[in-house]
Amino acid sequence: MTIDLYIATAGEVRLFEWAYRQRMPVMLTGPTGCGKTRFVEHMGRLLDRPVVTISCHDDLTSSDLVGRFLVSGGDVVWTDGPLTRAVKSGAICYLDEVVEARHDSLAILHSLTDHRRTLFLDRAGEVVPAPEPFMLVCSYNPAYRSSLKELKPSFRQRFVTLAMDYLPPDREAEVIVAETAVDAAVATRLVHCATTIRTADEVFGFEPPSTRVLVAAARLIAAGAGELEAAQACILAPLSSDGAIVQGLREIAVASLLTPGGTLE
Repeated sequence: MTIDLYIATAGEVRLFEWAYRQRMPVMLTGPTGCGKTRFVEHMGRLLDRPVVTISCHDDLTSSDLVGRFLVSGGDVVWTDGPLTRAVKSGAICYLDEVVEARHDSLAILHSLTDHRRTLFLDRAGEVVPAPEPFMLVCSYNPAYRSSLKELKPSFRQRFVTLAMDYLPPDREAEVIVAETAVDAAVATRLVHCATTIRTADEVFGFEPPSTRVLVAAARLIAAGAGELEAAQACILAPLSSDGAIVQGLREIAVASLLTPGGTLE
């Protein structure tokens, strides 16, 4: 059962709406799995706009974004890419983990993120003005990518930046209950487990567990799995393959999932 619940925490909905009305691009920052993608989908529903999501990666080229000439039926025809389709349809175009894309690929966005709000398709010889409903949204996780990659300051300054974080524990548990129908006490223990690991993530050296993996663990529990079993499969195992770290994580999980009576459910 999934109902796509989104809980606002710091005025991000209001700020996003203001940026949308002013036709300004938005950059979402925050840890992996804190709800950035869900937030964009929520805003798409709220503003009644379709969302075109592009997952960025090292091999993403400007042609992957805007389009290219392809052979079709013996003819060479131009085929729009997802960015071009989003602009033409007035959608919200969401570039997830934009920091993963090459800098030269992102240059195509410059004319969309300033006063011009225009996409230039040089190869197709076409100029596409963005209609009023179009909005460009990007996201990345600065805390865990800064040592490997970083966005240029000149690029970041083109955006209204909304910093996001994990929900407060009680609200995160509320999301888990709403998404999976597990008992509130179970959801609270899963969140406590994740919060403890997140607090220690700098020591272990990995990205902390997301709300997404807590929902996955809760779904297994709802299907009949034990809490520790579900936590091991969904929360702990994806974090590290180092035996010593895994053992340390398991000890955290055992302590976090203990019921008031001192037993594991």
